[in-house]
Amino acid sequence: MLMSVLSGLIVSVDAFFIGLSLGLQKKCKFLYLVIINAFLFGLCVLGFFIAGQVYEHIPIDPDYIVGFSFIALGLWTILHYVTSKQKAHRQEEAQTGKSARKTIVLVGLVMSVEAMLITVGITFIFLPDSTLLIPLTVALAHFGYSSLSFYLARTKHIKRMPSSLAHIVSGAALIVYGLMALFVELGI
Repeated sequence: MLMSVLSGLIVSVDAFFIGLSLGLQKKCKFLYLVIINAFLFGLCVLGFFIAGQVYEHIPIDPDYIVGFSFIALGLWTILHYVTSKQKAHRQEEAQTGKSARKTIVLVGLVMSVEAMLITVGITFIFLPDSTLLIPLTVALAHFGYSSLSFYLARTKHIKRMPSSLAHIVSGAALIVYGLMALFVELGI
């Protein structure tokens, strides 16, 4: 049980970078982060129950599914940032309010789905000894990490950091977690 809680804390570190990217956006309020994390908690609990139900019905090892899902999610995070940055250069500054809200919603959805996948992955690994501590730990770790970095992003020292770093590191963290799941399964 301790290992499943530690896994939830460790693999949720990418939420730190998501909180940074949201904190660097002037239009994002802390309330948005609270709403995102409430939705995230619901998806984590849902992911826990789904994992318990589908584990026996998956014809291949679930670690492959978890690994490739995280790699795809990490690549999508990086590519989405790059393409949205290119679009932002083409648009006027007056229209950034709508695109900022869209970005916040998209980041929230990606963060929530990613947390649900983390929950499913950890649940798969620790079945049949999985408990509700897994989704609770994942959700609280995401909220704690993202809240801390959100407030750090509002300080004068972090504001100098390019926002691209947060997006790229967040995507890279997801890719690394996916590779770790594959390497564990392949025995590397």
